[in-house]
Amino acid sequence: MDKQAFKEKAKKSIDDLFAKIDELELKKEKVQGDAKAKYEEKLAQLKTKRAELQQKFQHIKEASPEKLEEAKEAFNKSLDSLKDGFSKLAELIK
Repeated sequence: MDKQAFKEKAKKSIDDLFAKIDELELKKEKVQGDAKAKYEEKLAQLKTKRAELQQKFQHIKEASPEKLEEAKEAFNKSLDSLKDGFSKLAELIK
């Protein structure tokens, strides 16, 4: 996949996940008791991972052809970490 196609795919992934994080932010008011503190902790972790993912995306945009594969791998790893965190948070509100 060339750089432009990867950037477009990455941007869509970012936008989708960030929208889901925003939805979870709104749902935190529905969480009660002990689960609320855990929910807020996981949400804070997601926001940290979101910032890391944005940084990795910026690296892709700025990557030279020689460094592009490395930047893609770092982005994908960060994306997987964010998805995993999202899944864990979503489990708290089921």
